[in-house]
Amino acid sequence: MKTFVAKPAEVEKKWVLIDAKGLVVGRLASLVAMRLRGKHKPIFTPHVDCGDNVIIINAEKVVLTGRKRDQKVYYHHTGYPGGIKERTAKFILDGRFPERVVEKAVQRMLPRGPLGRQQFGNLRVYKGAEHPHTAQTPQVIDIAAMNRKNVRSA
Repeated sequence: MKTFVAKPAEVEKKWVLIDAKGLVVGRLASLVAMRLRGKHKPIFTPHVDCGDNVIIINAEKVVLTGRKRDQKVYYHHTGYPGGIKERTAKFILDGRFPERVVEKAVQRMLPRGPLGRQQFGNLRVYKGAEHPHTAQTPQVIDIAAMNRKNVRSA
């Protein structure tokens, strides 16, 4: 018996919609990363993008457990000597682009390299409840119902 290897032309990509209101960031990110990679499908092939397109709405209403909202720090470097900058999760979530917390959590769970960047391109995150992908008729997935630990009150 031969090992099955999916080819990019054989992969059927679906559109999935997830409402992030009240969901825990890390648990949401791990399930989204699994969907983006395609590990939930029986035809999963590690070197082929066989994941789905994922739309996340209400990203500004995600929840961080414990005291992470105040203590979790995101670092970035400007490229100049001594140019390390830091921002807390609270600063980002209360700021202009709160969806970046979810994007970073998912991005850091995907593999590094060209395939990981391609898979990350299949993720769309919106801070509000509206999204411009109604024409794709996305299938709604209720992550809150999968496990009681996936949801926390803010």
